[in-house]
Amino acid sequence: MTQLSRRTFLEIASLASAGLIGGCGGVTNMTGSDNFSVPVFSDVHFQPFIDPFLPDRATLNPATMAANKALVAQLDAKDASAWPAILAAAGISAPSAVLTDTNYTLLGLALASIKQNLGTSPAVLFTGDFLGHGMTVLYLGYTANKTLADAEAFIDKTLTYVLQQIRTALGTTPVYFTLGNCDSYSDEGPESSFLANNAQQLYTLALNGVGDQQDIINTLTSGGYYSVEPAGMNLMIIALNTFALSPGYAIITTLIDDQFTWFEAQLAAASAAGKKVWLLMHAPPGAVEDTTAESPNDTNGQIAAATMMWTDSNQEQFMGIIEKYPGVIAMSLAGHTHMDEFRLMSPGVALAVTAGISPYFGNNPAYKIFTLDGVSLAPFDYSAMNYDLSTTPAAFSDYYKFSQAYELVGPLAMSLPELFPTLQASGAAKTQYQGAFYSGTLSPINSTNWPVYWCGIGYMDETDFIAAVNSF
Repeated sequence: MTQLSRRTFLEIASLASAGLIGGCGGVTNMTGSDNFSVPVFSDVHFQPFIDPFLPDRATLNPATMAANKALVAQLDAKDASAWPAILAAAGISAPSAVLTDTNYTLLGLALASIKQNLGTSPAVLFTGDFLGHGMTVLYLGYTANKTLADAEAFIDKTLTYVLQQIRTALGTTPVYFTLGNCDSYSDEGPESSFLANNAQQLYTLALNGVGDQQDIINTLTSGGYYSVEPAGMNLMIIALNTFALSPGYAIITTLIDDQFTWFEAQLAAASAAGKKVWLLMHAPPGAVEDTTAESPNDTNGQIAAATMMWTDSNQEQFMGIIEKYPGVIAMSLAGHTHMDEFRLMSPGVALAVTAGISPYFGNNPAYKIFTLDGVSLAPFDYSAMNYDLSTTPAAFSDYYKFSQAYELVGPLAMSLPELFPTLQASGAAKTQYQGAFYSGTLSPINSTNWPVYWCGIGYMDETDFIAAVNSF
């Protein structure tokens, strides 16, 4: 008899509990008529400027600086509903360049593609960062005699504009979202003032009024998290404020504790009601792979330390909570890295990280369309769409389909753990994964730093991660 490892046994038990594996060992039917698709996008980082840039990365020429000052003056004087006409007349014809945030043209291309692929989907999912980097600094640089309060009002209008464009493109389909670090006035996560000023429009424009308004606004304003139960889906969607779990995040500890207490209560309620959970987060657990890979301890890629997304205590507490409810979480999604990747958070819970629309980190703009089983509400495939900035095509294009690219079928909760060890050795799967990481553009992954990226998939604990990299 073949002896199963403890990890494999727990994965199978969790999947059986989730209804993904039948009592006779068969996988749930993945071709039923009740299957459905859900578009997932992330990290829009919209800036309403000409040639958007980050203050620490570029200097605009005097003509462009003058044009932005004139543009911001017009935008400042009008409500967000008037912005489409102003931006259309601003001459922003080319999509954003590499290493910049999303401009008017790229936002339009992305939303048009998502709309084209929406079909009869009951939802669109967004994993954080509606707003561009450095909005406060840029606004004050393009204006004179303005205050921080003026900058905050402009940021609120920018968010309104983005949400209005999303609602115009997607009709009545609700967009279930989580908030990112740039969904704020400081780029350091949603402050209480940002949440108080924007919770209502997030509920009205993003969620399209789905869910208990008072409950959602209460938890959004208190800590940037919420849950919603879409009618007729036997589903709870939980959106966490995971940037609050990051080292150095300026939020008081009681709010972190409150979020964890609330999160566990939501999972317990979903479990008791027999509901599945879709878990949305912005910053994923585990290592910050690119930062860690930039500072190897020697030429062989050994590392002495790792930069982590969350604090050790926050990550440990989170993992402890989700492991209490095996089979409840049917899908987990994150963003923040801007890269096409995945992470194995715990047995039976694989986290898919969706690439960003913004090409800020050198990635091509991209998003995914997940195909889900209509019974288990769990994903079993996805198609990646991308926009090749080197050729600036007329629209986003089909990039790859998971089941075809990796020759794996069945629930992603099974196929992603199966893919992980395959990527360790050279081969077609490894080449595919490394090429797709930056959504089809030049990747900084090489033979020296590859252990950091590979170990980042399967080793969430810092000590385990460092040991795995150094023994690769």
